Amino acid sequence: MATKEQQDTDPFVATESLRSALAGVGIVLPSLGVDPASPALNLVELGRVRADVAARLAEELQRGGRG
Repeated sequence: MATKEQQDTDPFVATESLRSALAGVGIVLPSLGVDPASPALNLVELGRVRADVAARLAEELQRGGRG
Protein backbone atom coordinates (compact mmCIF):
# COMPACT_ATOMS: atom_id res chain seq x y z
CA MET A 1 0.00 0.00 0.00
CA ALA A 2 1.33 3.43 -0.95
CA THR A 3 2.02 5.96 1.77
CA LYS A 4 0.34 9.37 1.76
CA GLU A 5 3.63 10.96 0.65
CA GLN A 6 3.94 8.52 -2.27
CA GLN A 7 0.37 9.25 -3.34
CA ASP A 8 0.85 13.02 -3.14
CA THR A 9 4.09 13.19 -5.11
CA ASP A 10 3.48 14.34 -8.67
CA PRO A 11 5.64 12.11 -10.91
CA PHE A 12 5.97 14.85 -13.54
CA VAL A 13 7.29 17.34 -10.98
CA ALA A 14 9.59 14.69 -9.51
CA THR A 15 10.92 13.83 -12.97
CA GLU A 16 11.71 17.44 -13.82
CA SER A 17 13.27 18.01 -10.41
CA LEU A 18 15.53 15.00 -10.89
CA ARG A 19 16.35 16.01 -14.47
CA SER A 20 17.36 19.48 -13.27
CA ALA A 21 19.44 18.17 -10.37
CA LEU A 22 21.28 15.73 -12.63
CA ALA A 23 21.88 18.43 -15.24
CA GLY A 24 23.43 20.54 -12.49
CA VAL A 25 26.22 18.00 -12.18
CA GLY A 26 26.44 17.31 -15.91
CA ILE A 27 24.50 14.04 -16.03
CA VAL A 28 21.76 13.28 -18.56
CA LEU A 29 19.52 10.22 -18.34
CA PRO A 30 18.05 10.10 -21.86
CA SER A 31 15.19 7.77 -20.93
CA LEU A 32 14.13 9.64 -17.78
CA GLY A 33 10.37 10.06 -17.73
CA VAL A 34 7.06 9.26 -16.08
CA ASP A 35 5.98 5.62 -16.38
CA PRO A 36 2.65 5.80 -18.24
CA ALA A 37 1.84 2.14 -17.55
CA SER A 38 1.29 2.66 -13.84
CA PRO A 39 -0.34 6.05 -13.18
CA ALA A 40 -1.72 5.03 -9.77
CA LEU A 41 1.79 4.19 -8.54
CA ASN A 42 3.41 7.52 -9.57
CA LEU A 43 6.49 5.73 -10.92
CA VAL A 44 9.39 7.54 -12.56
CA GLU A 45 11.26 5.54 -15.19
CA LEU A 46 15.00 6.13 -14.94
CA GLY A 47 15.69 4.13 -18.08
CA ARG A 48 18.87 2.75 -19.50
CA VAL A 49 22.23 4.54 -19.49
CA ARG A 50 25.75 3.84 -20.69
CA ALA A 51 28.14 2.37 -18.12
CA ASP A 52 30.17 5.60 -17.96
CA VAL A 53 27.04 7.59 -17.08
CA ALA A 54 26.12 5.08 -14.37
CA ALA A 55 29.64 5.32 -12.94
CA ARG A 56 29.49 9.13 -12.99
CA LEU A 57 26.11 9.08 -11.25
CA ALA A 58 27.50 6.77 -8.57
CA GLU A 59 30.49 9.10 -8.07
CA GLU A 60 28.22 12.11 -7.65
CA LEU A 61 25.99 10.29 -5.17
CA GLN A 62 29.03 9.19 -3.17
CA ARG A 63 30.28 12.79 -3.07
CA GLY A 64 26.86 14.04 -2.11
CA GLY A 65 26.42 15.83 -5.43
CA ARG A 66 29.07 18.42 -4.61
CA GLY A 67 30.95 18.38 -7.92
